[in-house]
Amino acid sequence: MKTEREKMLSGELYCFNDPELLQQRYDARLLCEEFNQLSITQQDQKVELLQKLFGSVGEGIAIEPGFYCDYGFNVHCGKNVSMNFNCLILDSLKVTLEDGVMLGPGVHLIGDTHSTDPRTRPHMGRSGEITIKKNCWLGAGVTVMPGVTIGEGTTVGANSVVTKDLPPNVVAVGSPARVIKQLDVE
Repeated sequence: MKTEREKMLSGELYCFNDPELLQQRYDARLLCEEFNQLSITQQDQKVELLQKLFGSVGEGIAIEPGFYCDYGFNVHCGKNVSMNFNCLILDSLKVTLEDGVMLGPGVHLIGDTHSTDPRTRPHMGRSGEITIKKNCWLGAGVTVMPGVTIGEGTTVGANSVVTKDLPPNVVAVGSPARVIKQLDVE
């Protein structure tokens, strides 16, 4: 029989109030709290904390305070990833931010959702991986939903909600986000 963690990591419906998962979220929150208290001059300590918290951390990572995540171990960041103030990552499954990804203030990467069945909704969830490809920029207040991949070089406009995959090298805006422009990058 699978544990609730195993169910979560395989994208199955799982109980998010499971004691093991509650403890792992608590541990991640403590690291986030510690991270958010460090000053701008303590970059080495910030990187050390992120290396404890995340599954992988590339060189040149820069995250402003007000950062929170659910577990941390499912977050994988490439080189030169930057997150502005008040970013949130719900990482019940893998969340990948490839090299050069930039997140504006208040970006939310929501890798988890509640059950749609009202009988199980209070304690059951399902996860979906999120992948943000190289050199993407997500503007202020963007929300990315579970199971979404954003193609390389894409820009998502402020306050957009990304519910489906976006192709590479486009500008997308709105709720739900839709492509409004193809970028000429050749």
